[in-house]
Amino acid sequence: MKIGILQTGHPADEIKAALGDYTDSFALILDGHGFTFETYMVVDGVFPDSPNACDGWLITGSKHGAYEDHPWIPPLEVLIRDIRDANVPLIGVCFGHQIIAQALGGRVEKFKGGWAVGPQEYETADGEVLHLNAYHQDQVLELPEGAKREAGNAFCENAAMSVGDKIYTLQPHPEFDADYIRMLIKYRGRGVVPDQIIDAAEAELADKVTQGMEIGQRFAAFFKAAAG
Repeated sequence: MKIGILQTGHPADEIKAALGDYTDSFALILDGHGFTFETYMVVDGVFPDSPNACDGWLITGSKHGAYEDHPWIPPLEVLIRDIRDANVPLIGVCFGHQIIAQALGGRVEKFKGGWAVGPQEYETADGEVLHLNAYHQDQVLELPEGAKREAGNAFCENAAMSVGDKIYTLQPHPEFDADYIRMLIKYRGRGVVPDQIIDAAEAELADKVTQGMEIGQRFAAFFKAAAG
């Protein structure tokens, strides 16, 4: 099964040198299922020719906002709707979660309540508690029509959603382990995120266990089931 990675941002050079690009992070948590990957740098205007160019699609995180005026965002929204209409499986993470919601009629804004950084707890619609790393201020404040809320917490109500049985999106980052969050804080956090939030996140990274690899395996199962 070929998974197309729609990359919507670039990691800091220091992070890329140490931990690889976004495709490497997702390939790690999706390992063991025989997937192949092709990356399209949509952030640089590189798009697939068709929603059927891959068997499944994954939209990455980004430092950009879904509501910002970038030339690649409108065609990405068109591609999202084309993928939906073609019934090809689609997963979105962080910015990917937000841009899918926006493309399908939801509302994304910079959250007035501030940032979520580091380990967080989310309760699913089935009552399960998930432990995952987050790094965001923007949020999906209104789900698209027909979407189902799949997980959330008091800070981030719409932390996961599904649309039918082909689209699943998640606000936190299963592909980011503690080391990745530490590097994000070092190279993109201080001076942007309030110090008290960063200090609390760094303290929790030392002893909180997250379920990134487990969620990656759930993503893999979703791709295979949704592809039929």
